[in-house]
Amino acid sequence: MAAPRTASPRRPPELRRPRLLPPLLPLLLLLPLPAPSRGLGHSAELAFAVEPNDAVAVPGQPIVLGCKVEGTPPVQVSWRKNGAELAEGTHSTVLANGSLLIHHFRLEQGGSPSDEGDYECVAQNRFGLLVSRKARIQAATMSDFHVHPQATIGEEGGVARFQCQIHGLPKPLITWEKNRVPVDTDNERYTLLPKGVLQITGLRPEDSGVFHCVASNIASVRVSHGARLTVSGSGSGVYKEPTILVGPENLTLTVHQTAVLECVATGNPRPIVSWSRLDGRPIGVEGIQVLGTGNLIISDVTVQHSGVYVCAANRPGTRVRRTAQGRLVVQAPAEFVQHPQSISRPAGTTAMFTCQAQGEPPPHVTWLKNGQVLGPGGHVRLKNNNSTLSISGVGPEDEAIYQCVAENIAGSSQASARLTVLWAEGLPGPPRNVRAVSVSSTEVRVSWSEPLAHTKEIIGYVLHIRKAADSPKLEYQEAVSKSTFQHLVRDLEPSTAYSFYIKAYTPRGASLASVPTLASTLGEAPLPPPLSVRLLGSSSLQLLWKPWPRLAQHNGGFKLFYRPASAASFTGPILLPGTVSSYNLSQLDPSTVYEVKLLAYNQHGDGNATVRFVSLKGASERTGIVIGIHIGVTCIVFCVLFLLFGQRGRVLLCKDVENQLSPPQGPRSQRDPGILALNGVSRGEGGQLGRDAKHVDAKELEQLFPTGSAGQPGSRSTDPSAPAPCGETQLSMVQLQGFNLGAGRTAEAKSPLQGLGLLQNPRM
Repeated sequence: MAAPRTASPRRPPELRRPRLLPPLLPLLLLLPLPAPSRGLGHSAELAFAVEPNDAVAVPGQPIVLGCKVEGTPPVQVSWRKNGAELAEGTHSTVLANGSLLIHHFRLEQGGSPSDEGDYECVAQNRFGLLVSRKARIQAATMSDFHVHPQATIGEEGGVARFQCQIHGLPKPLITWEKNRVPVDTDNERYTLLPKGVLQITGLRPEDSGVFHCVASNIASVRVSHGARLTVSGSGSGVYKEPTILVGPENLTLTVHQTAVLECVATGNPRPIVSWSRLDGRPIGVEGIQVLGTGNLIISDVTVQHSGVYVCAANRPGTRVRRTAQGRLVVQAPAEFVQHPQSISRPAGTTAMFTCQAQGEPPPHVTWLKNGQVLGPGGHVRLKNNNSTLSISGVGPEDEAIYQCVAENIAGSSQASARLTVLWAEGLPGPPRNVRAVSVSSTEVRVSWSEPLAHTKEIIGYVLHIRKAADSPKLEYQEAVSKSTFQHLVRDLEPSTAYSFYIKAYTPRGASLASVPTLASTLGEAPLPPPLSVRLLGSSSLQLLWKPWPRLAQHNGGFKLFYRPASAASFTGPILLPGTVSSYNLSQLDPSTVYEVKLLAYNQHGDGNATVRFVSLKGASERTGIVIGIHIGVTCIVFCVLFLLFGQRGRVLLCKDVENQLSPPQGPRSQRDPGILALNGVSRGEGGQLGRDAKHVDAKELEQLFPTGSAGQPGSRSTDPSAPAPCGETQLSMVQLQGFNLGAGRTAEAKSPLQGLGLLQNPRM
């Protein structure tokens, strides 16, 4: 029987690596870019038709970095390496079409610098300067294998897997050899993954052999150690739970690359492999295929493909399953959603450029003016995360090409626009000889000379003023007559630097701004600081004021003095820094009035002091009043409760007596005379019973039930013949509104209950 033909693994078309090209092939890139006969392009705007790209170079071999510029001639093209201008010489040449040719790419050795780095193409004409995106050039390399394939024993009908790992630039192409013969790619049981994995499914005895991993790129070719595959006897009759031998790894890719998510599962019967997303979104079908028995291939990935992918191995006909998952992160280089547009603005107005870029991760935006980084400051402002560039008061010096550069880890992009400043005919030039002289701590005198030309139409001047440390948006203006060539600026802050410039105005518009000049106001001693006092207790207090951090900038701070008001001298000074805003004084005499004095000082001397007189005696008295109020309120509550429950007891007692005095239930002589005397007489027999019964002494009644004088409201008669109080007493409402803890002694005598306003008044 003829030996079976050696099978070769399948490789999808998009995973096949192009064959290696000859080192001189980059020179062919020059052919479609001939030098134009009348300069580099004829577009009115300076722009790049071709920009350099990242590349990997072979040491000792030539390399060409492409660049083509369009714009109004003449256009000059130069190159930068790592931000510095690259000088031409025998080692590198700028070609006629603007591309850069490095004759022999070299690494650092023997004192010669390496050609590796970031390169930029620079184009310039009379309108401005333009810089291309950065192209990173790296030397081709190949490391040793850091993972070699390992020997494997597999059962017939099972799965075998070999893996090797190696680093290189460009990324090495991985192929496999079996017994020193390249593995054929026609066998469906053999699957090659670009990350260096060989999978063999449905193992057969003829698959046994020694396997080698072969890595190659333009730098080198390397072969791994050999790994033997041994296929043992069949074990197909034994049931095995589904198992995932290798699950998907976490991947970070750039858009348009191919994602390979590996999943190798075994079991008996052979499990069914399926894929899903953890977030429940569909994987889709476009650009998706399954390679081998379960590897998921996503071609031309986009940011929408980012997510967690789940590989599931299911036992056929059951719900038994095993899962493994891996995260795919897709990055996108910066690209522009909105490009800046070239604009023309009259002199003295505001120009604004806007560019918006997107990418993953979100890109960072910077601005260039004629190829130089432009930051905020002066009349330039950046807003909205640098997406908006604003230039106020534009002049001829602002005419330039402005570039918006968006960059993230996945790549960079640039867009440009030109600013043209319109200048009206007949406008005066800028005012000359601008000087600023300090007059006092709050005044500066600014003087100037009139412009050289077109002065007859001047209708006035406008002086622009701001603190030198402030942004231009805090600037303010003051108008000056056309016949005046000096102006006194008032209400300034002491010891502060100010910036001044001036413009001349005509009916046609404003002149250019004069050259700015700086002046600092004179210094003076600080103003008195506002001071407040808070009592902390009977012997301590806290002084509070606002901190003045600027005092520290002028060798200043605060001085604190204090003394008893009757003392001749102060305690102090207590020196405090300008950032402090409080100070505590303790161990003071509670019965003494204190004088406290606080002043601020700087290099010009001491300022006027703020003085406060503080009495601690009031604090202790107020504390006593508060405690007394609390005790008094508590006593009132207890008194009200006592009277309410006491009155209720009396009513119950009277009812009990009435029950005893109701229709005779025995000889009257057996009744308790004391109760009869205390509670009045029985109905209908008041006179006779009052004469026969034992009377209680009037003083004893007053002690038990104190009352006011006979003529006062609420007094109660002690006559035994008077109507019985039981069943007749009414409880009046307790009125607390008129109660005053600070009331003095009453003018006339009252009972204790009347004095509190809580007396129960019997109905007369």
